[in-house]
Amino acid sequence: MPAMARKVAADHAAFYWHLGDFRAIYTPDQDYLQTSGPNPALSQYQAEAWPDFIQNQIAPFGTLPVYLGIGNHETIAPKTRAEYIQQFADWLAAPVLRDQRLRDDPANHKIATYFHWIQGGVDFITLDNASSEQFDSAQMEWFIKVLMRATGNKEVRSVVVGMHAALPDSLSAGHSMNDSPQGTKSGRAMYAALAGFHTRTKKPVYILASHSHYYMRDIYDTACRKAAQQTILSGWIVGTAGAVRYRLPKESAGASADQAQSDVYGYLLGTVAEDGSIRFEFKPVMVKDVPQSTSDRYTPAFVSQCFTGNKSKTVIEGPAQPPNCP
Repeated sequence: MPAMARKVAADHAAFYWHLGDFRAIYTPDQDYLQTSGPNPALSQYQAEAWPDFIQNQIAPFGTLPVYLGIGNHETIAPKTRAEYIQQFADWLAAPVLRDQRLRDDPANHKIATYFHWIQGGVDFITLDNASSEQFDSAQMEWFIKVLMRATGNKEVRSVVVGMHAALPDSLSAGHSMNDSPQGTKSGRAMYAALAGFHTRTKKPVYILASHSHYYMRDIYDTACRKAAQQTILSGWIVGTAGAVRYRLPKESAGASADQAQSDVYGYLLGTVAEDGSIRFEFKPVMVKDVPQSTSDRYTPAFVSQCFTGNKSKTVIEGPAQPPNCP
């Protein structure tokens, strides 16, 4: 993350958007163990995990705005959404988000784990699908109202939706909202609403997720959607900010590096054109990009291991195939 912060600054980015899984929570993270000493109590680690994230992963961005989306690891016990809102209130209630919330509804004084803001002609929408009961009815109702306002707002030329887990029936369906009945049902409704918005307004729609720990684009361009003649929306998975790295779905065998990569770290840089269309480019982070201060703190050997190791044998299942399409 310090390397990303340095590269993001060099790219003159307007903000950084993190889509969840700040710390492991169920067990101490490897970098935490490097500085905490051996065998810390799990309760000690869990109490320190989020402040550690703020100090070592957000602080390197300096004054650049950072927007936080909630991931499933933020809901692992003993963590709760209530504690999440309390810990990250300064980010969830940042002036730009507070002002947007009150413009939408002057009576809404409640901080939530989902929010949106409009910047440079783009409506950026952060959703919460960090647990199996989401999207719930309250979030869906809020989202539909956001889309309705974007439909009639001439200043909104495109919509970017960011969430932790990919919507159902993607190329990464085996680790997505397909994992629960409510996630499947509500996620499909969300996709249909976005597709309908795009069809009605002709405004571009882009969907970002991070739950699967690799890079992949065109994740909703599946055989099932083509067979059903569904609208195919632009979508990416960018789960490459430090978590253990998964194997790609078998369907991705032979994909170009521009389409899918595993065992890589990096971030997605979006460049907005005058008409609201956005060009996205995956920007890898290499060992050479790690600041010397970070390497000194964690040791060069540990940093090297993070790049050469940190791999899981987990293979993510791909989407259903015709004639078994949902």
